[in-house]
Amino acid sequence: MNLSRTFIGPAVLAASTLLACAACAACRSTAAPAGGGGEPGPVSSAATVTGETEFVARTNVGTDPGHVGSGTPLAAAPGHALAAFAEGCFWGSENTFRHVEGVVATAVGFSGGHTKGPSYEDVCTHTTGHAETVLVEYDPARVTYGKLLQAFWDTHDPTTLNRQGPDEGDQYRSEIFTFSPDQDREARASMAAEQKKYDRPITTRIDPIGPFYKAEGYHQQYDEKTGRESCPLPRRHSI
Repeated sequence: MNLSRTFIGPAVLAASTLLACAACAACRSTAAPAGGGGEPGPVSSAATVTGETEFVARTNVGTDPGHVGSGTPLAAAPGHALAAFAEGCFWGSENTFRHVEGVVATAVGFSGGHTKGPSYEDVCTHTTGHAETVLVEYDPARVTYGKLLQAFWDTHDPTTLNRQGPDEGDQYRSEIFTFSPDQDREARASMAAEQKKYDRPITTRIDPIGPFYKAEGYHQQYDEKTGRESCPLPRRHSI
């Protein structure tokens, strides 16, 4: 697994994650956290310290975008900006953005719902309206919002409503959460251009960001902690 901080294009990403995505449904059914939920609990390749597992991220990308909390206001560091994307399982999605040059921090959580402080188990009931979302803090001097949008389009199938691969339900929907009118305009223009590559309608939603609830710790930087590469996998339906 290449952990250098360079942008992974769609062809490279597809080749590197094909086997992992083929087994995605099986891996989610193992080591589930206490209390239910379909995704496995924490598996670490790091050392155990004083009886507790110490997880060590394998890139130098930060883990506190916008000083993220549980529905608390988000604020990027001076000179930085925020973006948020939902494209299915947030494990693999976060891993994708952590390898885009210019991204300085990421975290996963839940956005776009109508309940406060949801847990992962709550979201899995498909009654809260939340999507599994990656929050990204980036340096606009090093990467454009347009490049982040392209990474989003290239790493999932935006034509499958509420589904990516084996994962089904509204928490796995395709959605772009915007932080400004400029981001909204750029996202809509990008989607219009992307639609020309498909023979089916894109189902991606574009909405202003609302409260973002950081997910449980074992979900954070999951691929780095486990050494796996997870879904989603690009699946284009080109004209």
